Amino acid sequence: MTPTSKDTPESGYAVPPPNLFGVDFALRLLLLASAVSALVVLVTSKQTESIPTSLPPPFPAFISRDAKFQHSPAFIYLLVALSVACFYSIITMAASFSAVTRPSASPRMLFHLVLFDAVMAGVMASATGTAGSVAYLGLKGNSHVNWNKVCNVYDKFCRHVGSSAALSLVASAVLVSLVVLSSYSLYRRCR
Repeated sequence: MTPTSKDTPESGYAVPPPNLFGVDFALRLLLLASAVSALVVLVTSKQTESIPTSLPPPFPAFISRDAKFQHSPAFIYLLVALSVACFYSIITMAASFSAVTRPSASPRMLFHLVLFDAVMAGVMASATGTAGSVAYLGLKGNSHVNWNKVCNVYDKFCRHVGSSAALSLVASAVLVSLVVLSSYSLYRRCR
């Protein structure tokens, strides 16, 4: 059966393009949940341990040392990137929610979502990679430059930092998915 002029709308589509903003909203909610979770786990990463010294008797045999995320610029960068991702997801969830109620979004809004999602994906990926490399050095050390591993001493701290990096990786993957989804929506809208 061939479509007649009554069946085909003026835009040339047999049916209007699907409104994918329900999926977009769910992904942005997942982004918020993973970024907040990673942020909470990172902020609570603190451990104090007593470390033996090899100093002569007038000096203490053990010293108390803290491991905090504030001691590493890579973890501070991750903290800032996660905070920005949380704020960004809240703002774009509001835009996505308003687009759910409309039959179709404007190409301008879709273009801005693609652009800003790509920038946020880059920021989150770089912060995740930076924190992950420092966490790996803490786990394995580097014998070539004589950096000892510290996760055998600060096990709780390392678990927190590793979990935060893993959750940040989830947030980065969600942002990449949002870039693909927004690009597809823009393509379908402007076609």
